[in-house]
Amino acid sequence: MIPLKSVIAHLDDLLHPGAYADYCPNGLQVAGSEQVATVITGVSAHLELFERAAALDADLILVHHGLFWDGSPRGLDRVAVRRLRVLLDHEISLAAYHLPLDGHQEHGNNALLAQALGVATWAPFAPHRGTPLGVQATFPDRGISQEELIARIRTATGGREPLAFREGPDPVRTVGIVSGAATDHVHDALAAGLDAFVTGEPAERAMAIARDHGITFVAAGHHATETFGVRRLGELLAARFGVRHEFVDVPNPI
Repeated sequence: MIPLKSVIAHLDDLLHPGAYADYCPNGLQVAGSEQVATVITGVSAHLELFERAAALDADLILVHHGLFWDGSPRGLDRVAVRRLRVLLDHEISLAAYHLPLDGHQEHGNNALLAQALGVATWAPFAPHRGTPLGVQATFPDRGISQEELIARIRTATGGREPLAFREGPDPVRTVGIVSGAATDHVHDALAAGLDAFVTGEPAERAMAIARDHGITFVAAGHHATETFGVRRLGELLAARFGVRHEFVDVPNPI
């Protein structure tokens, strides 16, 4: 077992949450057991994940989307109480890392998705209040076809069929990637002269932007594009501290 404070300190040192102007608190959100033997990772904090983690004897749940967000009600309604009761009754800690887990250039959602797509190189991309969230990537040689790009995205996200507006150059040589709900970062891709842009959850305006500006826009799923980073964090913790890790996927079509 390893002290909880050591795990959180390691994650904070790795992800540098203070560098991001986020919409939520990053790091430890609910304190449970002071010792950690089992870490469960998942994309979003909610009741089903907590119940499944409790059944696996979790000491720490690590997520990308935590419980607390700017603008959320300050009072604890019945849903919040049910969620917290599972954590408190089983002495499970909850930690969350949002934008820091998108922007990390080695272990973040976007860097890992870029690797899964087979790019040759990538660099920081799409600043949010001064800090890059995504990656700008280049495919080897002369690039890949639009069809191959879609196929690789489908494979990387576990077979989920992406929504694609194939309005850019074919083959695709360059791509910008920002996971989650990041439609408007397509304008960063346009400014950089990229052939394609990949995000998770699209806004209604995405189709018109793609058509009018001539860029391939792919929405691969908010949940599907954000499984990569948190799973990697669990793997890193297991390797460093010898804790047991299991990724619990609660499928979400959005």
